[in-house]
Amino acid sequence: MGGAIVLARVLADPQAGVSLDGESWNALIATARAERLLGTLAHRMRGVPTPGTVTATLADARAAAEHGRRAALWEAEMARRALAPLGCAVVLLKGTAFVAGGLLAGRGRSIGDLDILVPRGRLDAVEAALLAHGWEWVKPDAYDDAYYRRWMHELPPLIHRERDRMIDVHHTILPPTARPAPDAAALIGGSILLENGLRILSPADMIVHAAAHLIADGDLTGGLRNLWDIDQLCREFEESDPDFCLDVMEQAHVHGLSAEVARALRLAQQLFGTPLTAYDFPMHVRFDAVPSDRIFCRRLLARDGWGRGTRPLTRFAFYMRSHWLRMPPMLLARHLWIKWRRQSASSVPIRSS
Repeated sequence: MGGAIVLARVLADPQAGVSLDGESWNALIATARAERLLGTLAHRMRGVPTPGTVTATLADARAAAEHGRRAALWEAEMARRALAPLGCAVVLLKGTAFVAGGLLAGRGRSIGDLDILVPRGRLDAVEAALLAHGWEWVKPDAYDDAYYRRWMHELPPLIHRERDRMIDVHHTILPPTARPAPDAAALIGGSILLENGLRILSPADMIVHAAAHLIADGDLTGGLRNLWDIDQLCREFEESDPDFCLDVMEQAHVHGLSAEVARALRLAQQLFGTPLTAYDFPMHVRFDAVPSDRIFCRRLLARDGWGRGTRPLTRFAFYMRSHWLRMPPMLLARHLWIKWRRQSASSVPIRSS
């Protein structure tokens, strides 16, 4: 049995880990590490009996996740201080948003870059403020810089010269060349103000964003973590709002992402048992599995017992799919041609005279 299947089962039901043998635990931990879900697994397994060496590994993972949580919040605070004089909305995204909002999805979550969403009309001012406060460009190459600014949904990535932490500044959640066109102004307008002046997306828009990133923008690398985010968000917000699934699908319709959000919810239900509610009014919503979900599950679970990627043809197909979704065919062909020529030129050996 692949490590990813075991990981999904134990995340959904931590008691399932009690019956695992040593080899299965090795596979589980290796896969969780590869999927950046080890901290999440460690949190889920708190209080569940585990072998001694596993207990120590999970304790270390919880400590590392707590350190990552504090570092993410501090980086968000540094960005807040840099951007506060601008007076524009700064919306935290992904893992930092979850921990800043105190959400279930943030418990044990691995957090990498700081992702923020700002109004497109303030990008120049935001860029200047960050550069003035110690951030600098990761991609100084002229072609990459121009490509990001013209075709992407974010500025070229920045890294702080002292703290070595990256920030991704988004002006929307999908590339402008992608087929869906989310309403970035509506995302910002519906966001929730935190006590420190930063903002997070509304609960429904958090799921729309996670689904867009997973289904409409990427090759499903790290997809189990995205699906787990969706599962946890649904479970938390459905407790206070029984019609939360309806809210999510209504927001998905607003942003032109109904099919992508529905698929993400179906996949979360199939892999984690996410509780979902079907509707006939005011809109028809069903979450029954469809045949094409199988290929997505096949990609999401493509890891062996060592945490290594398997099913190379499936992975490559989704890699090509991600580029196809991001760009029209002619733009994609031009981009790949330029990147290939530059790579080929850089690999030519230099001959001594």
